[in-house]
Amino acid sequence: MADIDRVLRSNLKLRHLQLLVALDEFRHLGRAAEFLSVSQPAVSKTLAEIERMFGLDLFVRSTRGTEPTAYGNAVVRFARSVLADYGRTRDEIAAVAGGAAGRTSVGAMVVAMPSLLVRAVTLLKHRSARTTVLVEEGDLTRLLPRLRVGELDLFVGRLEPGYASPDLDTEALYAEPMCIVVRPDHALARDTRVDWKKLADAPWVVPPPWASSRVKLEQMFYKHGLAPPVDIVETASFLATLTFVRERPAVGFLARGVARHFESEGLVKILKLKVPIELPPVGMITLRGRLRTPATEQLMDCLRITALTVGA
Repeated sequence: MADIDRVLRSNLKLRHLQLLVALDEFRHLGRAAEFLSVSQPAVSKTLAEIERMFGLDLFVRSTRGTEPTAYGNAVVRFARSVLADYGRTRDEIAAVAGGAAGRTSVGAMVVAMPSLLVRAVTLLKHRSARTTVLVEEGDLTRLLPRLRVGELDLFVGRLEPGYASPDLDTEALYAEPMCIVVRPDHALARDTRVDWKKLADAPWVVPPPWASSRVKLEQMFYKHGLAPPVDIVETASFLATLTFVRERPAVGFLARGVARHFESEGLVKILKLKVPIELPPVGMITLRGRLRTPATEQLMDCLRITALTVGA
């Protein structure tokens, strides 16, 4: 095995890192070559060069494509982190040179999108119209790994306790309860005596099994002596949830702020049924020890200010 410290500090070039990430993304030499606009033999030659530097097999080649080894996974994580820092620094310098205020990347769960993040970004734009904010929607399982490698500066969503970790800094902003929605012309929307029995018999679109809101929802049915609905679609996507609520039509389970926003647009109707479920608060997560860009600090300040209104 080579001197890993020397390889990481001195031998690896930007083109090497880009190749490793492309191979991890596409898992195929030909498709990685096409993406990088080089020949497949050039990709094979460069990969062999990188593996000689480490003295390790980073990818396993087969007729089905390429798969990273345990060593390869570690080096790819390093490559993604370095490339993310490179991109962030490049964008910051370009923003300053162009007279803009900077750039920040934020990953957001649906629960934080319409009532918190959109208003906070609007406030940020009032302060600095030329600040660029990249927003990616998703759940913790997808967004936290991207935060850890530096592809995101900030996460906004529910602070699920199961994802707490020593390398993460969390800041709670406000509590966000859940509610039950249907499309406005659904029979339950006109029912003044909706109960859990009627809901148990209806088709649903629900959060995925790992979500705390899903667990709490099922507990509500058990509390009323009922089995949870069996006619379900599971998704963490808000677009999928809204589509199934409107097109199937199904009963949906949404954060109250999100539901109120789309009820005001005439897309859903909130059922008048108490949902006494306690869930983790909405808040922010950053990677501990990472230097934050001025734009990220500004956005976090705007999120805190906005949360005072949303929470109230």
